[in-house]
Amino acid sequence: MKSYFTIQELVNSDIAKKFNIDNTPSLEIKEHLKELIEKLLNPIREAWGGPILVRSGYRCPELNAKVNGVKTSAHLRGYAADLVPGNGQRSKFIKFVQSYLRNNNVPFDQCINEYNMWCHVGLKSPLNAQRRQIFKIG
Repeated sequence: MKSYFTIQELVNSDIAKKFNIDNTPSLEIKEHLKELIEKLLNPIREAWGGPILVRSGYRCPELNAKVNGVKTSAHLRGYAADLVPGNGQRSKFIKFVQSYLRNNNVPFDQCINEYNMWCHVGLKSPLNAQRRQIFKIG
């Protein structure tokens, strides 16, 4: 399968740049990001059939604190990304991702509709579980 995402776009952060936070991932985190791309992000992109933008990917602890991220966030381990569709159809995209993950044998931990603004997808929980949770916040 073609890879639609890069580690660089998953670590890029305007907030980190603004506050001069070094968001460079360790080798272990890079491996987690590769796994996230291969097992979750690429299959979602392939099924969606159009561009998907990463709103937030890996967050070092300092960056996670700056954005008020949860202390157990999968973003801290390189196992999560917040996604938006390239075509701007956020509600349709979020519903699509939820349905796709619910109805296909794709490994994932969480799929969260966050404020109808983006779709958070996580590959593994802090305990490396894949709970297949789908819910909404906000």
